[in-house]
Amino acid sequence: MPHEGQLWKYDPAAVIYWGKGSRVFQRSVIEIKGDENNGAVEQDEKEMTRSEKIFDVVADIVVYLLSAAILVGAFLFAFNASPTKAIFGYRYYTVLTNSMSPKYNIGDVIFVKLTDPEDIEVGDVITFNPSRDGDTYLTHRVTEKYDDYEGTGVMCFRTKGDANDSEDSFLIESERVIGTVKLGIPKLGYAVRFVQLKWYFVAAIAVMLIVFSSLLRMYVGMDDDEDEDSGALPNADAENRA
Repeated sequence: MPHEGQLWKYDPAAVIYWGKGSRVFQRSVIEIKGDENNGAVEQDEKEMTRSEKIFDVVADIVVYLLSAAILVGAFLFAFNASPTKAIFGYRYYTVLTNSMSPKYNIGDVIFVKLTDPEDIEVGDVITFNPSRDGDTYLTHRVTEKYDDYEGTGVMCFRTKGDANDSEDSFLIESERVIGTVKLGIPKLGYAVRFVQLKWYFVAAIAVMLIVFSSLLRMYVGMDDDEDEDSGALPNADAENRA
């Protein structure tokens, strides 16, 4: 314990007298601790702000890429009439009947993976072209598989809709099989159909949303900067008065 009048070194940057100045010492300790706490809080806020900005940027990139992929996919399928069109080995179709209800219903979108007929088994749900010359596609479940139908060397499948009372009256040759259904999304077909028919309208809306989002972020960023600047002024005045 220092004697009265002796120098007390609390901190290399803060040297005060003990005794009559003891109150000054206590106040200085509180102010120093307060400054340290404020500095820690400000550092935490800066780190949180930096993390939030990084998250926002990543989220924007994901949303924009997903939107672009959906639009590009819709355009490709809308203007390409090739029966072999696919994206990453998948094709999608909109369900037009309830023959596979309740698993797949009208308006659902199914994603079909291009599959080697050799890998298709009984119980798989497949999409196929029932007619050699038609553009219609059916999606039914395989009930029988013939590796060599009646010695012809042709692989065939017998199919049936889950909601149908009987099997299909025809056999499906392997060359008419597109693939197996891997995923179905309820009612997405209505949105996809709208994009295909009104692609120019959807593209215009997408561009406007991107521009509006960018302007909104710029406006919010300007407000945040103004708030930080206005909040810094009282602290500066307080330091000047001290």
